Amino acid sequence: MTFKILWPVMRWPGDRAPELASVQSGGEALFFDSVKAVPAGVWGNADALVNGIDLDDAVRKQLTKCRIFVKPAVGFDNIDLKAWGDLGIPVCNVPDYGTQEVADHAIALMMDLMKGITFHTRELKKSPRQNWRPALNPFSKRLSVCTFGIVGLGRIGTAAALRAKAFGMKVVFYDPFVSNGTDLSIGVKRVHSLKELFGMSDVVSIHAPLSPSTTKLINAEVLAASKPGLILVNTARGPIIDLDALHDALKAGTVQAAGLDVLPEEPANPDHPLIRAWSADEDWIDHRLVLTPHSAFFTPESVYDMRFKAGEVALTYLSTGRLQNCVNAEFLKHRR
Repeated sequence: MTFKILWPVMRWPGDRAPELASVQSGGEALFFDSVKAVPAGVWGNADALVNGIDLDDAVRKQLTKCRIFVKPAVGFDNIDLKAWGDLGIPVCNVPDYGTQEVADHAIALMMDLMKGITFHTRELKKSPRQNWRPALNPFSKRLSVCTFGIVGLGRIGTAAALRAKAFGMKVVFYDPFVSNGTDLSIGVKRVHSLKELFGMSDVVSIHAPLSPSTTKLINAEVLAASKPGLILVNTARGPIIDLDALHDALKAGTVQAAGLDVLPEEPANPDHPLIRAWSADEDWIDHRLVLTPHSAFFTPESVYDMRFKAGEVALTYLSTGRLQNCVNAEFLKHRR
């Protein structure tokens, strides 16, 4: 039996080799460039759907044969999990395509700020001779005397913890959803509040998913508890940090520096006070903020895995019944 697996919006230009390879043993891949381009008959005959964005009720009602919806990414905050669950359709994600890359990027942002990579490069451009001064970097610290704090000890948080431990850093974490003993299994310390974590950490790295409960989780109250000299890193989701509060904490000196790969509004809003001050190289923020364009996940290898694993998850379920990475189980009272 051949299963029809539909990609209604192909995100990646060029060849479709990863998707085709993922379903070659029993699946037929159907590709379209937009939702509007998909004929009604194709919706009705699709056994599985792979898409990065949600579909409205009118389209969902046409999916009379669909048995699984896979989002080719980690985050699923833009998907109506209940609506799919009410139809008996599992929603699955691809949580393992960029674990190493995002953990690497979090450490890289920390290292950039603590070792002054961007700082020294910019200063040397101004005056290669006058600024050839190793001691010019104001944030330099020996890593092995520092504490690395983690918010969210999932796959990526654990990978970041192991990387920080390799530098000799003490690692602590806050995650109320992780079972007891997880800390013991990898040799890290658990704390039971964000204020405690921020108060004892030299670096805090965010690795939590975005949800209503984590939106603005890192707020003015939490930032006010920061240990002097704190560096804050976020490679998770932008809305987890209250950007207004971070602006105020940086300006007041409560937080020393920040490395952000994600922002509440993407692309970056040039009118936000923090982004505006950073863009203008205002003295108070200069060298204290490093931004990257939600690129932590990106390598050719991770993109291939993202694309391949999405089709693989769909075909595995259709052909064997094995459901992987289901994120709407609480709403899934029955399955088609």
